[in-house]
Amino acid sequence: MDQKTGGELLVDALERHGADRVFCVPGESYLAVLDALHDASIPVTVCRQEGGAAMMADAHGKLTGKPGICMVTRGPGATNASAGVHVAAHDSTPMILFIGQIERAMREREAFQEVDYRQMFGGIAKWVAEIDQADRVPEFISRAFHVATSGRPGPVVLALPEDMLVETATVAQPPAWQQVETHPGLTQMAELQKRLWAAERPIAILGGSRWSEDAVAAFTRFAERFDLPVACSFRRQMLFDNLHLNYAGDVGIGISPKLLARIKASDLVLLVGGRLSEMPSQSYSLLEIPASDQQLVHIHPDPEELGRVYRADLAINASPTAFCKAVEGLQPPVEIKGAGEATRAHKDYLAWSGARPETPGPLQMAAVMNWLEANLPEDTICTNGAGNYATWLHRFHRFRRYGTQAAPTSGSMGYGLPAAVAAKLAFPGREVICFAGDGCLQMTLQEFGTACQEGANIIVLAIDNGMYGTIRMHQERTYPGRPSATKLVNPDFAALARTYGAFGATVETAEDFGPAYAAARASGMPAILHMKLDPEAITPAASLSQIRAAAQAKQ
Repeated sequence: MDQKTGGELLVDALERHGADRVFCVPGESYLAVLDALHDASIPVTVCRQEGGAAMMADAHGKLTGKPGICMVTRGPGATNASAGVHVAAHDSTPMILFIGQIERAMREREAFQEVDYRQMFGGIAKWVAEIDQADRVPEFISRAFHVATSGRPGPVVLALPEDMLVETATVAQPPAWQQVETHPGLTQMAELQKRLWAAERPIAILGGSRWSEDAVAAFTRFAERFDLPVACSFRRQMLFDNLHLNYAGDVGIGISPKLLARIKASDLVLLVGGRLSEMPSQSYSLLEIPASDQQLVHIHPDPEELGRVYRADLAINASPTAFCKAVEGLQPPVEIKGAGEATRAHKDYLAWSGARPETPGPLQMAAVMNWLEANLPEDTICTNGAGNYATWLHRFHRFRRYGTQAAPTSGSMGYGLPAAVAAKLAFPGREVICFAGDGCLQMTLQEFGTACQEGANIIVLAIDNGMYGTIRMHQERTYPGRPSATKLVNPDFAALARTYGAFGATVETAEDFGPAYAAARASGMPAILHMKLDPEAITPAASLSQIRAAAQAKQ
């Protein structure tokens, strides 16, 4: 074996473990890695800001199930990237962040851009370490891939001392990483079958990560045989075909009142893969804590999540992929006690998602959603960040296939654009749409330059109402008529797109949207559609003035 630098050993290890792409902002602290990437087979995407790079890595991990790889420089590079690490932690996404670090001999002197990464990331990453010796690089990378993907997936952070990266060593690479699956026991599955046979009003809620297309298909067949209503957790709607007769809706912000009532009235909740955290649990009011009134069967790949918040009547430590294979072996009873409930739940969902209301102003988002539903391919990938605008996507779009949604359950603004870039690079043959509010978009707007540089032909819907809409809504509910620090002065987003040599168009009415979208699609370029929304159209259900008036009436 040849002597290789730490940087070369790191890139060799990434190739060995099947890394698809590196998202980075370059820095002098890891020049040796950048040099090794020059001759490697791994494509490198150069981003504009480390937060965007880390969010791209997170989206890649969400959509592929393999760790998204991000590289940043020390100090400010690492602190910027922490936004994406936080998303990966809350969203259970496999991701590895590499940070250039000061030389080993300079530690504890507050050297240029020195940060204690174990202390900084210790609360949000699954594992934080520093590789002190070049000959241990393969060992650390192998462990990073396994830690990031096993149990409850999440981010791993590895610091790379600058001098270690040029140090040479002779060391073999270990075998390639393989996903570790956790399978349910036969006794547990028999107990689950017994509980399902006895239940009169069961419902399933799907969430979390560690899913696959095959797992979704297997669970669908199981739900059909048991006539089981199936809901999806917050921003995990792609886990079940929304037009399937068993689909009951999404358990998230602004939940359908009928779905909420159905879950509360159920006598068995089958929670697969998810944690039922604050948003899907309606601020922890959906089930009693720690023991709920309903029977709870909780399936999760990490044993530490079982009993952490909710005490399950039946806790099954299994990954969704392994559980869904096993659940196909269960046999339904001769007579299903809750027969017909799935059909009724689906009818309620169709009525809820199909009621697309008229809102103030000439640009009707209901008409926009109608056009998209009629014209988008089923495998279109939709991304978004956080804001009231996302309600239109979550409530009114019908996700049909696995792998078509990348959105942060952490509620991170700025996520949609970098996620769309990563999605298009991972699946270049598929249409990718980014939904973004004007405030959300401008947190990572510079990554539109990354899309243009990479030729990632995404279509961004810049939904502009001139304010931080969610915060303004809450202000009007709590302090009506006293807006503060929520107004935005925005650029011409369409013109900005054209300065990049991309496609830009302004959409001011519902009639403008279809032709503008078709032109963006035909352009073969990244595109921004600047959609000018009336500020009064703050939610599908109520205008800004109505929210203010209701709050004033209570005072």
